[in-house]
Amino acid sequence: MIGLATLSWEEQVAVDTEAVRLHRGDPQAMVSLLERYQHRLYRFLVRMVHEPATAEDLFQQTWLRVAENAKRFDPSREFEPWLFSIARNLTMDYFRRVRPESLDEQLPSGDSRAETLPAMQMSAVEILMREQRTNRLAQAMSELGPIYCEVLTLRFEEEMKLEEIAEVLNVPLPTVKTRLRRALEAMRVKLEHRLPGGELPGWGPQ
Repeated sequence: MIGLATLSWEEQVAVDTEAVRLHRGDPQAMVSLLERYQHRLYRFLVRMVHEPATAEDLFQQTWLRVAENAKRFDPSREFEPWLFSIARNLTMDYFRRVRPESLDEQLPSGDSRAETLPAMQMSAVEILMREQRTNRLAQAMSELGPIYCEVLTLRFEEEMKLEEIAEVLNVPLPTVKTRLRRALEAMRVKLEHRLPGGELPGWGPQ
């Protein structure tokens, strides 16, 4: 699952070239970029809104926005974070209209602690996120608010670097790190309740 999201060097060069052509107004570049990113972008939107029809609508809006702003795109930037930031902004606009309470940054448990969690404690959840696509994992992710679901999806399914996620979300890098750790901790709690024995494999004293 994860490896599919990583572009090879040749693919990245092709994306960069297509982004430059897009900036210059080449319509074929839009077609090439849409074909390259359609599955990943739609997957991200479904993860966020949990409704295929709404995800499809946001998908179409995203590419319309890309077309409208193509000449404003800075070809010195990476295309991927720009594309996902457009999709993310449209998704947040959707939530503000229909579910504004879901944008609260509190953890699902209601714990709004600001402290970060030790990185070593995250290993078991990260392994599950990277290696398994179980019903329990999908259900646990669906119960997180958009702010936490997006950072997990971008990090583990789209394999974006933390700096790229910060660009997509338009937040400082420390905020990304804090949200990611808090989201992983929330996932750990949820998965412990779902897995037999109530404990994640590999979880415990380090």
